Amino acid sequence: MSTVRPLQRWAQEKKTDYFLKLIPPKSNVLEIGSASQWFKKAAQTIEGVRYTDIDLTPPADIVGDIRDWQTLGLQPESFDIIVAFEVVEHVDCFQVCETLLRPGGKLFITTPVPHWDWAMKILEIIGLNQKRSSPHSHLVYLKDVTFQGQKEIMIKCFLAQWAIFTKAQ
Repeated sequence: MSTVRPLQRWAQEKKTDYFLKLIPPKSNVLEIGSASQWFKKAAQTIEGVRYTDIDLTPPADIVGDIRDWQTLGLQPESFDIIVAFEVVEHVDCFQVCETLLRPGGKLFITTPVPHWDWAMKILEIIGLNQKRSSPHSHLVYLKDVTFQGQKEIMIKCFLAQWAIFTKAQ
């Protein structure tokens, strides 16, 4: 298991503080790219939450690529919340997420600001931030993403985009 780096730990704490309180009790949650499952552990403290995580490698509940959701047994409009922290810069999965969310469901996203990704790379090199699991080949400005519903986007520390996309009813 890899070491949690200082900025990575700080970012995980901030994401937990912000996003965890937005998950209602008894929600059906899917996390894409769960890696060490740090957010899953926090979310399972919410009353009645049903949490499923997917990643390309174990120990995820589902091992596979989210774009293969149909063959992995996931159903359309079956999740109240989808968590995609540091995922969308690796793979375009917005349409899949929209398909899997129930009407009124929320997609939680964190991703680098594209024009500052070089700074994130430097933070990795000097050992302050987590190393990339794969290239950032799909950097995107969240304001430009097509999504049927409401988007609330914030820039954090000028380097990261945090967003809540709410699927139209």
